[in-house]
Amino acid sequence: MTKEKLLEVADLSVSFQKKKTEIPIVQGVSFTLHKGEIVGVVGESGCGKSVTSMALMGLNANAHTTGKVLFQQKDLLKQSEKEWRHMRGNDIAMIFQEPMTSLNPLFTIGDQLTEALSSHTDIHKKQADNKAVRMLETVGLPRPEQLMKQYPHELSGGMRQRVMIAMALICDPKLLIADEPTTALDVTIQAQILSLLKKMNAEFETAILLITHDLGVVHNICGRVMIMYAGRIVEEGSVTAIFKDPKHPYTKGLFASIPAFTGKSERLTSIEGQVPKPGTIKKGCMFAPRCLHKTGRCTIEEPCLKKLNDEHAVRCFLYEEGGTNE
Repeated sequence: MTKEKLLEVADLSVSFQKKKTEIPIVQGVSFTLHKGEIVGVVGESGCGKSVTSMALMGLNANAHTTGKVLFQQKDLLKQSEKEWRHMRGNDIAMIFQEPMTSLNPLFTIGDQLTEALSSHTDIHKKQADNKAVRMLETVGLPRPEQLMKQYPHELSGGMRQRVMIAMALICDPKLLIADEPTTALDVTIQAQILSLLKKMNAEFETAILLITHDLGVVHNICGRVMIMYAGRIVEEGSVTAIFKDPKHPYTKGLFASIPAFTGKSERLTSIEGQVPKPGTIKKGCMFAPRCLHKTGRCTIEEPCLKKLNDEHAVRCFLYEEGGTNE
């Protein structure tokens, strides 16, 4: 049985004004997220991952955003700011990269958790306190009653990240956007946070959009993955399909740059060049300047995202006829 569509993004583009010029950051991004699904968005810094996630929350200040973002059939881009405020934290919640800058240092953990509840519900103070304590227990934090009285600086990085997850989930959102939720955490805490996200997904059927640069994290937690480069999705599909047989030259380059834990001393392959600055490539494939397979056509035409099968799509002329040219 096919799960219901929760989020449908169609031709999403985001640009920012610089002097008298509009600089495109995200261009023509389209994808669907179903209820209870975990989808990863992968790419280098500057590829547009975070701008895409902020667009889904209506948080790109002073940006020109076009396209459609349908959440349960409602176009979020046509909402008023009042409607956005009601939806943020309630139906759609976000975990930001750095919990220390996202938590208010002047308020206790309990105050910040209950404030999230009181903003969206008519719950009484005692009920809000009880739910906050239960949520801290749910995310695996010890002595939750004591934690309620503590301030963010009194907690470790891993504990603060768990508090951020508790805060994001306290209103039972249908969609959770996690922007690099394990950045700057040691590997043990990373594993605990990922395990927690999977647990929350299984228990509450919360759909998760996971923004990351770490393919290992995607393999661990996601069912589908989208590879972004220079503001565009260049490859998407099931984690199984893409990890088994990556198609786009950029995706292949990402996989080739990951060390293999085989005990052998092997030289890592890097992708030559840098991600282009937004707006500098006016025509052709965005990856062409760094691609070993480029032809003259790649510098003047932009390929479409071609569906290879039900589990795999790629934006590359190598697969235009449905073949598997390498």
